[in-house]
Amino acid sequence: MKAVAIFPAAGGARLIEIAKPAVDVIDDGHGVLVRVLAVGVDGTDKEILAGEYGSPPPGDDYLITGHESFGIVEAVGSAAFGVQPGDFVVATVRRPGTSVYDAVGRADVTTDDTYFERGINLRHGYLTEHYVERDENVVVVPAGLRSVGVLLEPASVIEKGIAQAYEIQRRFPVWRPRRAAVLGAGTVGLLATMALRLRGMEVHTFANTGRPYLNADLLEAIGAHYHAVAERPFVGSGTELGPYDIIFEATGYAPIAFEALAELGKNGVLVLSSVTGGKHTVSVDADRLNLEFVLGNKVMVGTVNASREHFEFGVSDFARAELTWPGWLARLLTHPVKGLESYEDLLHTLNNGKGVIKVYCEVSA
Repeated sequence: MKAVAIFPAAGGARLIEIAKPAVDVIDDGHGVLVRVLAVGVDGTDKEILAGEYGSPPPGDDYLITGHESFGIVEAVGSAAFGVQPGDFVVATVRRPGTSVYDAVGRADVTTDDTYFERGINLRHGYLTEHYVERDENVVVVPAGLRSVGVLLEPASVIEKGIAQAYEIQRRFPVWRPRRAAVLGAGTVGLLATMALRLRGMEVHTFANTGRPYLNADLLEAIGAHYHAVAERPFVGSGTELGPYDIIFEATGYAPIAFEALAELGKNGVLVLSSVTGGKHTVSVDADRLNLEFVLGNKVMVGTVNASREHFEFGVSDFARAELTWPGWLARLLTHPVKGLESYEDLLHTLNNGKGVIKVYCEVSA
């Protein structure tokens, strides 16, 4: 079968032929054989292609890329639980290491220094025709969400961040966030805005691009407020619009996190989702920020790789979104590329496409 692989030593991506896996490659009966229908690509794939991150599994000189999977189950092992042939599924990404968190099924919060992530580092990914995975690592998606299931992996990261915010602030029995800011209007920013709107919040989303802008139209279609920062800067908006109970950062630009600290309201939570490189430095009013965080019971928390339950939260929110704003999620799927053979077009669109929200490969029908 075909797969798209990145060769870190030689550089670049290639279409390769590999053996189709059998469900019994997982020998305790918990295997699930999945035919891949679609795989999304994002900034992480750009970094891997550029050689900035990612290593092949031991014994291989290539890494099959793709971590945003969606597929249909073709076969299951004799002991597989909760999944059957014909189910649509997404697969989680991180796999266990050696920490106590890994041992209890929370590899997403491992304390290990090495991460095992399908399609990202030391484990092959999903940009192929079939894969086999353990039953606990696949999440069933209702057939009614088939057209948007490829968005669930990025949504899971958002769900984790928001769930952490609520879990932390359970220490305040009457905490009920009413106003949120989202920084960035790409795929993650759009999905974060959706999730916060589903929770009844007034949401203000800030980004660089001025109108006309599809992403702004999409945000306003679900009752959010879009602000181009050249017209309404984020800095100072917490005073102008009212204090933010939640700020969700999705810009890929680290310095803005320190600006967000100053805009957060009392008892508020700042959620950081960007994984940034570079060497940006900023000067901050450290004493004031420290004082406001201590006296104002504020919290800052990060979110990146998600656990199974956060994928399940995403399924629930997608179902609610489809009922509340029919067809809205599908409008995020702006750039489909058909077939693994078109992998060069896929990667070119990811790197150079205009008006891109989500680029994804339609692997099979």
